[in-house]
Amino acid sequence: MLDCCEPLEKVKVSGISFSKVACLAHCNGAEVDTFRTNESTVGNFRNYVISCTSSENCHMIVSYHRGSLKQTGGGHFSPIGGYHAGKDMVLILDVARFKYPPHWVPLTFLWDAMNTIDKDTGLYRGFMLLSRFQTASSILYTLSCRNDGWDTTAKYLSKQLPQLLSSEEIHNIQDMLSVIVTSAPTNLSDFINWVAEVRKQENGSKLVTEEERGRLVTKEEVLNQVRETELYKHLSGSSYMRNAILDRHHSLDTIASEVCCQGAQLLCGKVGSCNEISLKTTQLRSSDCDNVESVTVVSAKVTAEDAVCGTEMLVPSCPRKSGSPCECGSDTSNREHPSVVDGLTVLILALPPDTWSCLKDAKLLENFCGIISSNNLPDLLQQEILHLRKQLYFLVADVCCSSAC
Repeated sequence: MLDCCEPLEKVKVSGISFSKVACLAHCNGAEVDTFRTNESTVGNFRNYVISCTSSENCHMIVSYHRGSLKQTGGGHFSPIGGYHAGKDMVLILDVARFKYPPHWVPLTFLWDAMNTIDKDTGLYRGFMLLSRFQTASSILYTLSCRNDGWDTTAKYLSKQLPQLLSSEEIHNIQDMLSVIVTSAPTNLSDFINWVAEVRKQENGSKLVTEEERGRLVTKEEVLNQVRETELYKHLSGSSYMRNAILDRHHSLDTIASEVCCQGAQLLCGKVGSCNEISLKTTQLRSSDCDNVESVTVVSAKVTAEDAVCGTEMLVPSCPRKSGSPCECGSDTSNREHPSVVDGLTVLILALPPDTWSCLKDAKLLENFCGIISSNNLPDLLQQEILHLRKQLYFLVADVCCSSAC
């Protein structure tokens, strides 16, 4: 759950930035509003403290430097648990309770501790407000910072791509998409991942539960909606996507190996690297009835730290259309798992609308904006796109400001 915006191994070593914490909350279903101190005032901060500590529906996390409060350590995050109006003090529920139990500090002292610059990003610290999100979080896709070079991809999408689209040589949608794909960093497709459900393998289990089947059906509905978009049809029929489609890095076996290894580490408590893994793809039903459609399950035996852990990955899939390109490593059945083209379709749909404002051809701009407008998408896919757009906003905030791109 806590591994969507920054790999946990990196967080344990280097900590995590303000924007990444906001992204993490967003990925796990929270509505997040962020305020850096250079964009707010101590008066506004006080008003939000009073509001949040008087409500069960809002929670505040502060990012501050411990040194400003005469504490040992550097940058730190903790939630606010209360406010004393008479003394203008806030209660910090320090997450490092072994070091500092919950304690009261003057609100202005805390503001000064927040009004400091994170040397890693060059940005001011601040506070964020968390509340329950009124709609579901992402269903099938998430942006990933796990692979090296994700920051290069984020910069490309947010800064370089709009400049490339200002070319006079772009006359139609295929020209646009060719520029997007062929000019991108080689790891563009690694920046967006489809989400797989992983469970611990139970001896003798031959079924998926109704709840598991229900979640899988929802993922598959999103996948079907992606493939019905005009953007997908443009991408899937293009010659410049062939190399991406034939990349073994995105085969089901390769994806399953990585996912099942991560699953074994989490579900079986094995924190070391996976020494060996064997995979088997099967079809399971949610009941013994013959008329219930089966689902694809990849079973894995993972050896880590000299122990064997069995995991299973439930694979969302959709019917393979006649003539559709087959990714290397896909099975030969009439169904296929999410592809590179699916992921790039979703990623392009999730880019901010002003990405396309540099297009010179007004008619092309109007036509393309009509194709990618979230207002024209089915409800499930629209929610997915808006969720990813907010996630992208948080991820781009750090990399662009820290590199002055």
